[in-house]
Amino acid sequence: MVVNHENLDLSENIMEELSGLKVKDLQNLENQLEMSLRGVRVRKDQILIDEIQELSRKGNLIQQENMELYKKVNLIRQENMELYKKAYGTRDATRAESNSFVANSSNIRDDPNAHVCLQLCQPQQKNHERPLEATNLG
Repeated sequence: MVVNHENLDLSENIMEELSGLKVKDLQNLENQLEMSLRGVRVRKDQILIDEIQELSRKGNLIQQENMELYKKVNLIRQENMELYKKAYGTRDATRAESNSFVANSSNIRDDPNAHVCLQLCQPQQKNHERPLEATNLG
């Protein structure tokens, strides 16, 4: 409430001072206010331009990092495919395309901006392998 009362007193004082000014003095005051306002706007515009440039620079860095990560994911996908081929043989390489970890990462080739979901999974058993069962000791 004190701030509002002080503002009211200040406004009344300014009005009293302005009422005693001539037209020429009022025009000079108006010009000074316009110049000050112009300076404030120029400063505000410069601050906004600087912020936009900084955000643009950060965006470019993030895009560059994204592309590097994209390349790393692609390299890991290729390494995973080679390991899969070594583990299961080349005859099962086409089946590897249907595995979830390979299927999810193969989409990356088409769209470098695509979201990637990496996950660890156990190797799938071949059809002719029997699952390990607990030995009955009894």
